[in-house]
Amino acid sequence: MKLPQEYTEKMKKLLGSEYSAYINSFKEPRLYGLRANTLKIGAQELKDKTGWRLENVPWCKEGFYYDGESLRPAKHPFYNAGLFYIQEPSAMSAAAILPVAPGDRVLDLCAAPGGKSTQAAARLKGKGIIVSNDISASRCKALLKNIELCGVSNCIITNEDPQRLANRFKGFFNRILVDAPCSGEGMFRKDEAAVRSWETHKTEMCCSLQRDILKAAARLLSGDGIIAYSTCTFAPEEDEGMIQEFLNENPDFELMDFDKKCGFDNGHPEWVNGSDELKKCGRLMPYKVKGEGHFLCLLHKKGTDSFIKPPKDRPAESKLLKDYFEFMDRYMNIEITEDIVMHKESLFKVPYCLDLSGLRVMRSGLYIGDLKKNRFEPSQAFAMTLKKENVKISVDFDINDDNLARYLRGESFAVDCDDGWALLCLEGYPLGWGKVQKGRLKNKYLPSWMV
Repeated sequence: MKLPQEYTEKMKKLLGSEYSAYINSFKEPRLYGLRANTLKIGAQELKDKTGWRLENVPWCKEGFYYDGESLRPAKHPFYNAGLFYIQEPSAMSAAAILPVAPGDRVLDLCAAPGGKSTQAAARLKGKGIIVSNDISASRCKALLKNIELCGVSNCIITNEDPQRLANRFKGFFNRILVDAPCSGEGMFRKDEAAVRSWETHKTEMCCSLQRDILKAAARLLSGDGIIAYSTCTFAPEEDEGMIQEFLNENPDFELMDFDKKCGFDNGHPEWVNGSDELKKCGRLMPYKVKGEGHFLCLLHKKGTDSFIKPPKDRPAESKLLKDYFEFMDRYMNIEITEDIVMHKESLFKVPYCLDLSGLRVMRSGLYIGDLKKNRFEPSQAFAMTLKKENVKISVDFDINDDNLARYLRGESFAVDCDDGWALLCLEGYPLGWGKVQKGRLKNKYLPSWMV
């Protein structure tokens, strides 16, 4: 691989005697990773169930390396069941290090395609809220699919400029992820296109974006809240330099230490003529760890969290939900009666009553389904949040069942179960819906998800 001369000269100066080790890392094979979706399955259980040769990622307890030359996890039906998320190992670090607990109010400001959002959502365990935002409408489509595939039930997805969110939700969130757009130097080893684009996506342009995003994040964060700032670049201007600038302009923030025993180097204040506090930042270097590289730090906002839970939204009128309640009574073993909101004919379960008016919203909570004429039709998103025992009628495939592939292709076939709405599962893990009539299943798998 031919690297730009401007880049290699810069790295020689930064790395000194370690430069040759860095350059030699480009001769190493690309690394592949996946992360167990602990909303559905434990890390060890996934390893046991797949039988794949998986090696633990040191900085992410639910993350694994896999052999990308012999395995194609995205082609496996367990992927369709949302049991894991495919993610570069270094990229797992930010959401792993950010302390997220059930009930937190989490914002992922640069969320697409959803790796960090789904990782944080798994730690929320369905409690609290996560707002996943991306400024790119096209990238938000992949974000939406990954949130729904992973069975996240407490997410709002927005397609907004961070400053517009800050104008609306000042001080609301107590945990914020900023995986900032960057010059992508950590992508060079796995993607030659990143090398070609480096000269056009200059560090100066990226710094301008990062500066604006961090300003918005500071406004969005509550007192005693934490921002995890990360990039996949080695450029000090976008890493330690950006953080030093932020701290200089925001004296109510301080850097937090985190456990670096899993492979992190300390930050390098000497690269930017910064303060020793920058050593609290962390770097994953590709010639020292099994990963493409990442920069990460935790920024703590001094003060106290004065959050008061907003009042519940006015629920949809019961008489309008008659068909929904009839569906739930007939087909479900659980009740979802609170925090239900109607948007036209669609029903959503909202995690909080937030004022989303005037914002570009891709999904305002859990999309439960649609009220049609004299009937209710459940959504794919709803199916992915369920367990087999939550429903009264189910069809459970074995991994070797020929009908499994037929279902994922959108085909109809004969089944042995009661008539009505059935949850289709793979070894107990939901895949989607089907409607059974006289032993024949009408496939309701989401067309855009068909394989």
